[in-house]
Amino acid sequence: MIRIVSDSTCDLTQELVERYGITILPLHVLLGDKEYKDGVDVTPDEIYKWADEHKTTPKTSAPSVEDAIGAFRPILDAGDEIVAFSISSGMSASYEYMQMAAKELKAADRISVVDSSNLSTGIGHLVIEAAVRASEGKSREEIVSYVESLRGRVRASFVVDTLTYLYRGGRCSGLSALAGGALRIHPKIEVREGAMHPTKKYRGKYSVVVLDYARDMEPELIKAKTDRVFITHSGIDPAIVESVREYLTGLRHFDEIHETRAGGVISSHCGYGTLGVLFIAGK
Repeated sequence: MIRIVSDSTCDLTQELVERYGITILPLHVLLGDKEYKDGVDVTPDEIYKWADEHKTTPKTSAPSVEDAIGAFRPILDAGDEIVAFSISSGMSASYEYMQMAAKELKAADRISVVDSSNLSTGIGHLVIEAAVRASEGKSREEIVSYVESLRGRVRASFVVDTLTYLYRGGRCSGLSALAGGALRIHPKIEVREGAMHPTKKYRGKYSVVVLDYARDMEPELIKAKTDRVFITHSGIDPAIVESVREYLTGLRHFDEIHETRAGGVISSHCGYGTLGVLFIAGK
């Protein structure tokens, strides 16, 4: 049997994790001298409170090799093989440490680690696609080959209500050019080749901006892979989420529309009010 493991930045709901039998490996969030496990013992709202009080962005770190070994070993002991997913290797050492864990366990021939070259539910799409193929009895090699063929088609982007968190964290190149208008500009951030880049700049009321952002992607959305689309946010007015859901429903294209809340790591770097529509582009 092939088991699917992902680090916690995949931002899948607990319902989806349970539906597809996915094992989650938490990253770490550091708030001053205290360290927490993403999605386990700290919430995004607690992170925002700390960040605002200290006027800084929390630090985050990859799961340690020992953490990865702890997640992998019970699966191997049960006689199963593993396909594991990490956030983009350009953003974290998660991929490297998972590979080191496989070597430490002398199980490189039973564990495949996939660099998603993505973040949030951009990873989540690949994780679910892998889980579906595993449930169909595909081999580890077949699963890896399939998700790698999809990787370049994942469209992960988001718009932010405030540039404060991204600018403090320095994780998104090109933001310095926008800093002067930080209070008025809501950029679209796209993930390309494993890194975040600001692209289109929106201005105005954020509820209008978010819907404009979704509508601008319609040419790709109506040609996208139909299985699912994610609305992933870091905490936002529910009415804004509902407006995006209504828009996507109106396209009559996707089999499933999932709303997910970004976890602690993604939220630490993007801040409250971030929303993305993530999908797999058509061929």
